[in-house]
Amino acid sequence: MADPCKVIHKGGCHCQRVRWEVEAPNNVVVWKCNCSVCSMRGNTHFVVPSKCFKLMDGAEEFLTTYTFGTHTAKHIFCKICGITSFYVPRSNPDGIAVTVACVDPGTLTNVEIRHYDGRNWESSYIQSSIASFSKSDT
Repeated sequence: MADPCKVIHKGGCHCQRVRWEVEAPNNVVVWKCNCSVCSMRGNTHFVVPSKCFKLMDGAEEFLTTYTFGTHTAKHIFCKICGITSFYVPRSNPDGIAVTVACVDPGTLTNVEIRHYDGRNWESSYIQSSIASFSKSDT
């Protein structure tokens, strides 16, 4: 691990068939979005560069994807239990959004919640710094 401020968080879906690891700080900024999908799912997530996310062996066969609207966001979920433990967000198509509630206990020490107005997506995207969260420091 190159960055000493980052740790490996492990997590996955409810039935544990989808497991992953993500390299991220132990203090994260999570986004609570009110778009039609996130508000129905109650999803609160943090965003990382794609290269910081690793799907564990065997998990892929249990995944399926839902898209709508612009089809940029890839709402990935487990075919067995239905949990979206991660997905590719419209705001950060070069990154991964990790559902904070799906991170195994013990590695997150602080969670800062920021609100994202997904119902007014374009203006919220411009006003927020969310796009920067999938950019790598290295």
